Amino acid sequence: MESKLGIGLLGLGTVGSGVAEIILNPENRHPLVSDIELIGVAVRDKKRQRKISIPDQIITTDPLQIVDDPRIQIIVEVMGGLEPARSLIIRAIKNGKSIVTANKSVIARYGDEIASLANDNGVYVLIEAAVGGGIPIIEPIKQSLGGNQIKRVTGIINGTTNYILSRMEKEGAAFDKILKTAQELGYAEANPAADIEGLDAADKIAILSGLSFGGNINRADIPTQGINNLQSRDIDYAKRLGYQIKLLAISERIDSKESNKDSLPLAVRVQPTLISQEHPLAGVNGVNNAILIEGDPIGEVMFYGPGAGAGPTASAVVADILNIAGVKKLGGNGTQLDPLLAANSWRDCHLVGSDEIIQSNYIRLICEDSPGVIGKIGKVFGERNVSIESIVQFEANPLGAEIVVITHKVTQGQIKDSLNGIKQLDEIKEVAAHMGCL
Repeated sequence: MESKLGIGLLGLGTVGSGVAEIILNPENRHPLVSDIELIGVAVRDKKRQRKISIPDQIITTDPLQIVDDPRIQIIVEVMGGLEPARSLIIRAIKNGKSIVTANKSVIARYGDEIASLANDNGVYVLIEAAVGGGIPIIEPIKQSLGGNQIKRVTGIINGTTNYILSRMEKEGAAFDKILKTAQELGYAEANPAADIEGLDAADKIAILSGLSFGGNINRADIPTQGINNLQSRDIDYAKRLGYQIKLLAISERIDSKESNKDSLPLAVRVQPTLISQEHPLAGVNGVNNAILIEGDPIGEVMFYGPGAGAGPTASAVVADILNIAGVKKLGGNGTQLDPLLAANSWRDCHLVGSDEIIQSNYIRLICEDSPGVIGKIGKVFGERNVSIESIVQFEANPLGAEIVVITHKVTQGQIKDSLNGIKQLDEIKEVAAHMGCL
């Protein structure tokens, strides 16, 4: 490489500082790190105290100075949020600059638009850090698994919720108490809604679905249920039945009743899910993430590691930078894209309605402690062709008797119809919980 590749950094928070640290200290790293140079950094507040020392002359509070700088070939966007991040990415692409971003929110909603614009302008948009933190998952899906027919992607892709659920299972502590501890440790934000309501995981599964199945996914159509209403008793009951509860993001191809034969039907959702102790994801605890991919002919392959934090995410960001640097060093001129690095959709996909999703179910009912109630519940399920794997009555409490039902795989339309019928029974006080089950 005749001259160093110029890097512009948008954001100098936790991840941005980690990226800068690597670029400014290339010793004992891959030789390509010495071929890149940090030209400019955009921050909100120049006076803010930071752990990393950045030359003052390359820091600005105007991100447009970075995006428009002709010395910069790659913009690294780690500022987060939808705007101005999206607008800056688009402007940088129109200026002929490649993009490396960790911004899952922007890519989940505008990824198709951004990828199309990048292809038109002969630049790259690489997003390894947007899903799974330091886990290499984006490029393996695009490259290593490219010859497979992907059938299903199942992920624990939010470290905050996995930390909370792991401690609730281990200690039996209440959700609110552990959430507060997670905030004190920096695992959860002051406003944790994106994590605990499943929104962050939905962003990530939208990205993984598009890459795995080849078509753009409408993020707004993904059914999303978080852990914010999960009760400790459900974790306890699941444990006694041989399960544990994880917040899973799931995407799978299915046979659909819909008539659109030109578009691949996908069932995508985010929800608390019971998994057996023998399931590959059962051992993923704390803030770790894991993505289980099922394909043909490979079978099952799992990617596991730290899902967040300065070090892991910065590692993924720099890996993307070096991907682009390597292509340019081998003679790439930026106008003819390496197809393995370029982002593009190659077919149409659509999400089926939630009623068509097929899965096993965990259902907890609160009812009167009276003879025959289990038989009545079973009859309602049977009339809707819902097969029951197990039905257990746990100890009665002041609220009433608690009955937990595990069903075999059925459509969610059948479950919805069954629960509507069960609510009509005089003995039923409440459908207290409904989750998926693997």
